[in-house]
Amino acid sequence: MREIINFFNYEMHLGSEIVITPKVILIIFSVFFTTYLFLKFFKKIALRALNNETRSKFRSIFTFLNYSIYLIVILITLDTVGVNVTAIFAASAALLVGIGLALQTLIQDVISGVFILADQTVHVGDIIQVDGQIGKVENIMLRTTRAVTRDNKVLIIPNHKFLTSILYNWTENGTLTRESISLGVSYDTNINLLKNEVIKLANDHSKILKHPEPILLFDDYGDSALMFQLFFSMNKSFEANFVKSDLRYKIFEKLKELGIEIPFPQRVVTHKNNPSKVKK
Repeated sequence: MREIINFFNYEMHLGSEIVITPKVILIIFSVFFTTYLFLKFFKKIALRALNNETRSKFRSIFTFLNYSIYLIVILITLDTVGVNVTAIFAASAALLVGIGLALQTLIQDVISGVFILADQTVHVGDIIQVDGQIGKVENIMLRTTRAVTRDNKVLIIPNHKFLTSILYNWTENGTLTRESISLGVSYDTNINLLKNEVIKLANDHSKILKHPEPILLFDDYGDSALMFQLFFSMNKSFEANFVKSDLRYKIFEKLKELGIEIPFPQRVVTHKNNPSKVKK
């Protein structure tokens, strides 16, 4: 019996200040296993009470908390059984600094992921724009967010981008978004006829909402054309480019049918030695 006690109290010296015994190792493993069982039970209970979207967020945050809790429990256990934790940190300070620098971006991504999941900046199904890239969010994880672009490519966004770049969330206020296309016509155009026909084309489109109604704004007097902007609303903003293209085709055909000219830029050049004007 004494031999067993002596075995568990056998001191192993790691340096001049750190002393570990088999008893300490056994206690650490026991506490570690107990913590594992508790966290597993807590996760199981929590997942039952959450809906599908919240479950995904909880899993990501729980992964981060899981490792943090293990680290804290081990440090507290070591300190409680008499191991000099300060000496361990002092001995590994240089190593920890090196690891911290190497994993700086990873840590930044993870912390950003926790913030995103906690304050619900982005949700699964949102249409977002970051650094000029547009995608529909499919999955939010602790380090990265995955989105699908309009051409069905997977966009993997490091989570720190949401905190360091300007984020446009097209669907934060709902699925309805307002889109627009530009239009230039000649100065001799009957603008009332143009307004009626263009708005009718927009109203007849199956993917454009009737309310709020499409409107055609007289935008400016251009150098060679009257400039207009057609504004309309959609529920499926991810398809906006296709709807805009379809409208441009239809407007072009309608303008040809009505005899309305779409002018091209012109410039009048006068030569110093030849006063005759040449149009380009």
